[in-house]
This record gives sequence, C-alpha cells and structure tokens, in this order.
Amino acid sequence: MSQSSAPAAADLLDLAVRVARRAGDVLASGEGRVAVAATKSSPTDVVTEMDRRSEAVCIEEILASRPDDAILGEEGGQTGAGASGVRWVIDPLDGTVNYLYGLPDWAVSIAAEVAGQVVAGVVHLPRRGETFTATLGGGAWLASGPGQAPVRLHARPAVDLSNALVGTGFGYLAARRKVQGETVAALLPQVRDIRRGGSASVDLCSVAAGRLDAYYERGLNYWDYAAGALIAAEAGAEVGGLSGPISGSMAIAAPATLFAELSAVLAALRPERDQ
Repeated sequence: MSQSSAPAAADLLDLAVRVARRAGDVLASGEGRVAVAATKSSPTDVVTEMDRRSEAVCIEEILASRPDDAILGEEGGQTGAGASGVRWVIDPLDGTVNYLYGLPDWAVSIAAEVAGQVVAGVVHLPRRGETFTATLGGGAWLASGPGQAPVRLHARPAVDLSNALVGTGFGYLAARRKVQGETVAALLPQVRDIRRGGSASVDLCSVAAGRLDAYYERGLNYWDYAAGALIAAEAGAEVGGLSGPISGSMAIAAPATLFAELSAVLAALRPERDQ
C-alpha cells in the first residue's frame, strides 16, 4: 500500500473509539452475571463468555467498515484479509479478573497499525466513563463523559525513584509469579509505593494521565500494550523494555530520567526470568 493511499490515523481512531464503546456497552450489560468459560495458561488465567462476545462485536464492527483489514484479537488470533495494509490489535476485555469480581478497572483496548506501526489507539473504561486515545504524533487525550471536551494528557514530571508511585502486574504461572514477587519485594523499599491495578492497558494510561509515575511488567502480550503504549508515549513517557523496545519480556513506561533509574534497578534484579 502506498503512503498516499494510507488511511488517516484520525479516521482509524474514530472507528476504534466507536467500536470500543460499542463493545464496552456489551460488556457493561453483562457485568455481575458472568462466569468463567475457560482457562488459558493456568487455572487463574480465565476467559469469560463476555471476552468472546466483546471480541466478536469488535471484529464485526471493524470489518463492516473496513473489510480488507486484518485483525489480531486475544481470543481469536489473526483474522481478516489484510490487503489494505491496516491491522487492528484488540484486547476485548483487559482486566478479566477485575470484571469477574465486579471491580471497575477493566477496559476494551484497540490499536490500529499501518504497515506494522501503531498509529492510533483507544483504551475505553466503561465503568469509569473514561476513554483514553492517541494518534501517532497527535498527542494523548482523555474524554471523561458525554459533553465533556477531551483533555490533553501529560505524564508527570520525573521524580527520583524513591519518590515514585510505581504500578506493576503479575503473570498467571506460579514459577513466573515467584520471581515477580521477589522483584517487587526488592523494589518496594526503594520507591514511594507500589500499585497493582489488574489491567496493563489501564496502567499505561495511568502513566499517561499522571496517576502513576511509572509502570513495569513482565509477560505481557502485544494486545495488552499496543494501544496503551502509544497513549503513554504520546503523553510524554518513555516506553520500552530493558534492552530495546517494549515487548513481552519487559514493559516499562515512565518519564525519561525515571525510566533510566527504574530500568537500572530492575536490570540488577534480573526480572526477565522465570523460576
């Protein structure tokens, strides 16, 4: 696909927001009446029927508007023709355990790639009434409700690690959780405090909104961070891993000087390992 024929990031974002809100409505209608439908990597890594319904809604809505696009979804894998050069990366319910227990921090996360680069992303939190968005080079924004103008987001100014509120998350395999527990135990005395929200996409948006100083986690999948990483970066945070781009091995988001300090401490703890 030639650059001249590439869709505008703003147009892709508009579609992503519509789809995320539609899927969010479906999820919100089912909260409190859900049960575990299956497990994935371990008995605690659950899928509900609502995960699947949300992803089906996303796929149907996207392909109805853009039938030549490809879609990578958490539950269904890769679908769609992909002839357009556009691929959508969907986490239909990020924070499934929060959702299952009636906690509010769960989200629909949708990113749009053009020629392999994420150019637009949305993380929609139905129970918070919040929609985080970003386009590549266009900044990060938060819409907080009907009739409210979106507010541009800026990550907090960098602080010393000792004064940083740091978010993290844990995997589902016991061997990995053991190392993650050791890592957070060693890090805790060196920071202001630790938060564990239960949704990677929401944690990345919390860095963008200045609700966290920093965030790190090992073991994410691409759909967990594709949209949130763009939002955090467009809000001014540095986003990456310990030795390169953000990946499943390690995801870190923080203002640049704090990113460097946190990365150095984490590297010494060897967090990119399992027991």
